[in-house]
Amino acid sequence: MQETIYFDNNATTRPFPEVAEAMAPFLGGHFGNPSSSHHVGRAVRQAIGDARESVAGLIGAAAADEIVFTSGGTESDNWAILGALRAMPERRHIVTTAVEHEAVRKLCDRLELDGYEVSRIGVDCEGRLDVEALLESLRPDTAVVSVMTANNETGVLFPIADIAAAVRKRSDALIHSDGVNAAGKVSIDLKQTAIDLFSISAHKFHGPKGVGALYIRSGVELPGIAVGGGQESGRRAGTEAVHQIVGMGVAARLAADLTPMQKVAELRDRLEGELLGRVPNAFRNGAAGERLPNTANISSADTNGESILALLDVAGICVSTGSACNAETQEASAVLKAMDIPYSRAMGSIRFSLGRFNTEEEVERVIAATVDAVERLRKLSGITA
Repeated sequence: MQETIYFDNNATTRPFPEVAEAMAPFLGGHFGNPSSSHHVGRAVRQAIGDARESVAGLIGAAAADEIVFTSGGTESDNWAILGALRAMPERRHIVTTAVEHEAVRKLCDRLELDGYEVSRIGVDCEGRLDVEALLESLRPDTAVVSVMTANNETGVLFPIADIAAAVRKRSDALIHSDGVNAAGKVSIDLKQTAIDLFSISAHKFHGPKGVGALYIRSGVELPGIAVGGGQESGRRAGTEAVHQIVGMGVAARLAADLTPMQKVAELRDRLEGELLGRVPNAFRNGAAGERLPNTANISSADTNGESILALLDVAGICVSTGSACNAETQEASAVLKAMDIPYSRAMGSIRFSLGRFNTEEEVERVIAATVDAVERLRKLSGITA
């Protein structure tokens, strides 16, 4: 059986070996409830504290108590926006972008049905945000501005620190950023920014699934959306998932070393350069320079991306056609639509997202398999160029 090549690291990542090793004791002997006052509970509570310190270090928080553990990026995104609206009930306006992850985009769609107003700021054909339009959309009744740090489909980075600073000069709205696909890939130093709320998810940087965090800047009062006990300093009720939190802490500590991402970027550039050069009518979707070091979104015009994915899957290669959270639909990506990518290109897009465990040999195999897949599909459809 051929060895699997995994180039879908924006969907999820393989956990560091140290993560599973660190989690195991908390599924056995270290089973205490961190809210308990006895020594079994105290030991577990200390482990959570250590993890909180590591997560704070990964994203440059000023203090560990600015980190609140959640079930993942979706909960963190939802809480940030809904919490902001609850904190300022007299305000009914949200500013976001047209290319957010579904956790933000679909929540805003639902909030519109409830009578809130949403300004969705567009991007250009390279996926770059219209910052001036965003600033002009601010109103006295704007409660929250939610702008992702990095797009999960194209990898395009938004100048979130500059955006936050400009928003803060004009508005006292809370500023949220979905940093789920940025953490562990690029440097983040939140204490140097005006960002109030920042979402991350452990499984995107080689940690376990089902656990994430919301950074809440010191001084920001964000109402909780779970009612119950006083866990997480009273900000999120429910007994903590200790084993997952411990795993997230270990992953955060290891992912904070961004040195390996330089090699990842070199591998990505090799893959992208070869595909753009060898596949007829191939296009890169997204700005070349202002993006994550691991992501290449490439379209092959007049070729179906799902068919390319299927052929690569048979060859043991894992890629995606966009967001894993929207993989069941047969429609063009909402992100590529917002970029005004022609339908024939958008439907032929493949997202290659590399990771720390990928190798040069794997890149060469993916190049050959992708070129072959496109050639086979074009022959079947009668396209010769």
